[in-house]
Amino acid sequence: MQPIKVLVVEDSLVFRELLVQNLNKDPAIRVVATARDPFEARDAILAYKPDVMTLDVELPRMNGIEFLRKLMPQYPLRVVVISSLSDKVFDAMSAGAVDFVAKPAVSNRRQLEDFIRNELLVKIKIASTARIGNFKRVVMAQQQQSLSSRKSNLIVAIGASTGGTEAIFSVVKDYGTDIPGIVCVQHMPPGFTAMYAKRLNDQCRIQVKEAETGDRVLPGHMLIAPGGDRHMHLVKVGEGYQVEVKAGPKVNGHCPSVEVLFESVAKAAGADAVGIILTGMGGDGAKGLLSMRRAGARTIGQDESTCVVYGMPKVAYDLGAVEYQEKLSDIAGRTYALLNKM
Repeated sequence: MQPIKVLVVEDSLVFRELLVQNLNKDPAIRVVATARDPFEARDAILAYKPDVMTLDVELPRMNGIEFLRKLMPQYPLRVVVISSLSDKVFDAMSAGAVDFVAKPAVSNRRQLEDFIRNELLVKIKIASTARIGNFKRVVMAQQQQSLSSRKSNLIVAIGASTGGTEAIFSVVKDYGTDIPGIVCVQHMPPGFTAMYAKRLNDQCRIQVKEAETGDRVLPGHMLIAPGGDRHMHLVKVGEGYQVEVKAGPKVNGHCPSVEVLFESVAKAAGADAVGIILTGMGGDGAKGLLSMRRAGARTIGQDESTCVVYGMPKVAYDLGAVEYQEKLSDIAGRTYALLNKM
């Protein structure tokens, strides 16, 4: 197998050389070029035709987001953004980046090398398999769905990973305030989930927040599990639900894990739930979605043609956990159709 050709775009000489040295230590990776700004990057893309580009958001002459917006329509490329803690990273995802990593706020060389080996390398390898050009963010007039079901204890659970920030938006933007309470896990570094929740809250009709223990799951509201070292669990309380966010070991390599959330939904809500599994690498959430289906829940998986990475939905489909496989644009409509039969 040919090594993954990587272009590193980073204006800091020290960090750029550190990236090159450590990425090249992996035999599956070959850094073919570096660039200090988008203009050098453009020339390197044409000359070296990289498989993946790592891109700093803050660059001289033109910021990384503006560069992406100009680049992607003309030359679609798999991009992993390296960002400090800022909501600008979601603009980069909207502009076409596959994934992002949080740049560590440290100057210790060993910690930086650990970050490159344990986080960035993984993201580059995942990005090299991603579909590009298939999924583009299109904000159309929101579909006017409505809920006719009279049951008050229904719930929607969503899980996603690579490509999920945009996929989740594409689904929930079409939910109205009558949608049952939503609980969601999106694999994301600590600190970014609160910014992502605020972004969705500002752009969608439903109310969205980062989850805290004791938060009630209410109609027209979505709770997103905080990134870090805690899992989110759904708990039944009287006739309703609330969440518990508590520390635990990684499950399927993730914390928070979609698996943990879906298993708790199967236990707490049973047949009163709709489970949705979206784009992402690996199989996190697949067995949990199967548990939900076996408990009587209705289940939806994103189809291959609209996934950035057809991993999690494929594993779930192959297990028999997916009842309906839908294009991303059809998932909101299917959600309402299923809820209205419950």
